[in-house]
Amino acid sequence: MQGWDTCHSEAVAELYEVAFGTKFAKAISRKSDRITVFNNSFLPQFSYVASIDGVITGVAGFQTQKGSFTGGLDFNGLVDCLGFIKGVKAALIFSLFERKAGEKELLMDGIAVGEQYRGLGIGSQLLDEIIAYAAKNNYESVRLDVIDSNVRARKLYEAKGFVATKSEYYPYLNWLVGFSGSTTMIYKINKSDF
Repeated sequence: MQGWDTCHSEAVAELYEVAFGTKFAKAISRKSDRITVFNNSFLPQFSYVASIDGVITGVAGFQTQKGSFTGGLDFNGLVDCLGFIKGVKAALIFSLFERKAGEKELLMDGIAVGEQYRGLGIGSQLLDEIIAYAAKNNYESVRLDVIDSNVRARKLYEAKGFVATKSEYYPYLNWLVGFSGSTTMIYKINKSDF
């Protein structure tokens, strides 16, 4: 389903931390601080969640020109949560990850599935929801970036019809961001499929 009730914000933040915490550890070193920032920064309307028996098991965020799942991870939000010095440091590092959705393009903001629920097809279902949302709202494509070390995710995206369009390598940033390259993949929306 699209979005979630605010009572689930911490659960969504913890899911995201498990999936992406190491990626953001240089920006925000303490796990508890990362969860607090995520809890206060995510915008539910730019996401889909999966749940089993009322427990959030997965989340897929997206970005359009109207807003973003991670929209609260801006300078002011980070300073409010972390204080000035830590907030500025986090904002500078997060700026390395910054991407913007193009016109008629939906940009993925990450998929996270709880460890005990992986392998059940939840990530695949969430991706299907994002693609269906893009088609319903007249977007022409869905774009995402997958890091070089996440081979499993790339295989999922390829199986769904995403095509690699560009690869970038930056080994000099590996110590800072936790990976040394990424590939941009695009799914072209074919209205006749929906």
